[in-house]
Amino acid sequence: MRSIVILTGAGISAESGLGTFRDKDGLWTKYDLEEVATPQGFAANPRLVHDFYNARRANAAGASPNAAHEALARLEAEFPGEVLIVTQNVDSLHERAGSRAILHMHGALDRARCARCDHRWEAPLVMRPEDPCPACSQPATRPDIVWFGEFPFYMEEIDTALSQADLFVAIGTSGQVYPAAAFVQEARMAGAATLELNLEPSETARAFDEARHGPASRVVPEWVDSLLG
Repeated sequence: MRSIVILTGAGISAESGLGTFRDKDGLWTKYDLEEVATPQGFAANPRLVHDFYNARRANAAGASPNAAHEALARLEAEFPGEVLIVTQNVDSLHERAGSRAILHMHGALDRARCARCDHRWEAPLVMRPEDPCPACSQPATRPDIVWFGEFPFYMEEIDTALSQADLFVAIGTSGQVYPAAAFVQEARMAGAATLELNLEPSETARAFDEARHGPASRVVPEWVDSLLG
């Protein structure tokens, strides 16, 4: 086995104190996503959107990687082939655990972007609608986050990685969000073995060759230990 592609979702960060989205107490049950996670919501009330992401940014900054993040960093360091993490998460817990090969397909809380010129930079802890872009000076600063209705980042690189993977692993994902929910099918069509590590079976659980269920902080280190031998 030479290449592993790992998809991670909110479930891997839940034990670090970061909320999941689609369970009965998830973030999307507490906010109107049309108001805080769409281009239209940002255009209508940019201050509300910035306040929402400022709170999420502060929450993420105060969180620490858990045993699952640390296990994946160890896998990258010790596996003799390639390990790529494709994450739906916007926190930086993978990086802080030591992982380096990461694609943030939904953006990152610690990055800012100009809605006018598309310049990107490191986000301050608190962002405001009147903040000027460092490149064009326009007050068009927004979080560098993929909102509903926008196209995920790095899709070409992800498709290439899936086509070359020997093993595809999904960790802590609901299997409800596309295009990520279709990655298991893409990997299978390319000949990869597939594994789901999740608290409970996802919406796409039947598409996987194998599944292990339980808290990410337990099942991910156990899987990494078994793989590295």
